[in-house]
Amino acid sequence: MSDDAHPPAPFLFFDLETTGLSGGAGTYAFLIGCGWCDEDDSFTTRQYLLAEHGGERAMLLALARDLARSGTLVTFNGKSFDAPLIETRCAYHRLDWSGHTRPHLDVLHPARRFWGDGDCSLSGLEAEILAAPRRDDVPGFEIPGRYFQFLRSGDARPLAAVLTHNQRDLLSLAALAARLLALLDSGADATDDAREALALGGLYVRAGAMVRARDAFERAVAPDAPRPVRVLALRALALLERRSRRYEAAAGWWRQVLDVPGCPPHLAREAAEALAIHAEHRARDLAAARSFALKSLDEEAHRAWNDAVRHRLARLDRKLSVEGERGLLAGLAP
Repeated sequence: MSDDAHPPAPFLFFDLETTGLSGGAGTYAFLIGCGWCDEDDSFTTRQYLLAEHGGERAMLLALARDLARSGTLVTFNGKSFDAPLIETRCAYHRLDWSGHTRPHLDVLHPARRFWGDGDCSLSGLEAEILAAPRRDDVPGFEIPGRYFQFLRSGDARPLAAVLTHNQRDLLSLAALAARLLALLDSGADATDDAREALALGGLYVRAGAMVRARDAFERAVAPDAPRPVRVLALRALALLERRSRRYEAAAGWWRQVLDVPGCPPHLAREAAEALAIHAEHRARDLAAARSFALKSLDEEAHRAWNDAVRHRLARLDRKLSVEGERGLLAGLAP
């Protein structure tokens, strides 16, 4: 590829191979891989290899040119590791790091929300989500040693597998990002299971797309959904309806939370409290409010929680007493 070729917007996929995982001052990237989608829908990768220590500044400048011609930076754990490492090396050479000025999609974080039940390493997601397990891949712990062997001997053959490993990382990163973006674009019907639907609903809520969020959460409460996913989706629907001031609908979802067998205690407490508030202040059913308040008491809860519940119960008892006296007086009236 000629030097004037460049990755077009909107995404630059970015992955490093480094001399260690500590991220300290002695850690540096010896291989920087970049990938992008061309206008003909092909995927192009470019790799910068540090053949000697004196070439680091030139490698960082080349990366900066690629970054300047791109839109969003896409990494896997890059916000915690890759980007800070490059920023540190740029500071060492008194170069500006422009990565913090542009959008950065770290695929690790949405991957944990969408597929967190399994192995959320890049290779694990390849096997589980992309159905493309790696074979004959160089183990990650061997990679620094192969680079140091190259520096000592000048023999680049041990690096061939490292280059392939890095390129595979870029391809998998692009495929996972494409899957996430396709889900966001297509909506709940495109999800493969309840967990994906729950995670998708959460992204829609953060984006303010409440109608699409409701569709996703309703997909996640299907009868065949795993219990932990279903109860979280029910809670999400209750919060969504409350936020939309649809209080009766919210109360219906909170009741379903309480009806889930083995509902986690903290979620049961939250649901009971929400129903107690609804019954007292909106439905004007003091007896139901007291019943739900009693359900929200929990010996394992924080003391402040139970103190607040007891305060609510005392208030409800006073209201019920007044209500009872009024009823008695009404019955005695001629």
